[in-house]
Amino acid sequence: MPFDKELDTRGLNCPLPILKAKKALALMTSGEVLKVVATDPGSMRDFQAFSRQTGNELVDQHADGAEFVHWLRRR
Repeated sequence: MPFDKELDTRGLNCPLPILKAKKALALMTSGEVLKVVATDPGSMRDFQAFSRQTGNELVDQHADGAEFVHWLRRR
């Protein structure tokens, strides 16, 4: 899936992946896509809640072995 910016949050636990994604999205323009790679299994539900609360679209997410990949479109 194409993306405009990638954020590596491997090794970080909640809430750091969300906080770093929020900061990255704030620097992006509307419609751009942020790819976040995390190792925290809780990030799957955390990014779903983050998307609902902020209005940024959770385009896709999946587990890839021990990594969890999330794509968010800036509102």
